[in-house]
Amino acid sequence: PQEAVLFALDRDELNSPSAYNMLTRLQVVIEDPSTEGGWDFALDRQNGRMVFLTPRVLGIQSDAALVPFPGVDFEEMREAPSDTLLYVTDKPVPVELGTIYVVRTHEQIGSYGRICFYYGKLEPLEIDLQAGVLRFLQDTSPDCNNRSLVPPR
Repeated sequence: PQEAVLFALDRDELNSPSAYNMLTRLQVVIEDPSTEGGWDFALDRQNGRMVFLTPRVLGIQSDAALVPFPGVDFEEMREAPSDTLLYVTDKPVPVELGTIYVVRTHEQIGSYGRICFYYGKLEPLEIDLQAGVLRFLQDTSPDCNNRSLVPPR
């Protein structure tokens, strides 16, 4: 697992990383035109709370999605759900401490030219609503279409 920080889209500063690519473990600046569709979720403030936004919420065609699991520990979350109806693709998902989020990445080309989804999990560690900053822990399986969230040994 690795920690990362994101900044809310509504902050005054431009070009702050407000989105994240789970597979590459990189922060993404959405304002950069070359990043369109190359990220899995963004951070924003709406109605007095922090929310995750999938690319589809912002009008970008993508199958990236999230599933919140309140009250589950990071280590307990061992497999991404197989039920695709659980995944949220088209509305804001509230960011809350004590909740684990399973992320299905946007489609990517994997080994041997296969189209792949990758699955990961994240846990908010610190939410600073006033500053519009989120610190979180994340881990992503490197295996194409593998829903296991346990790191390979």
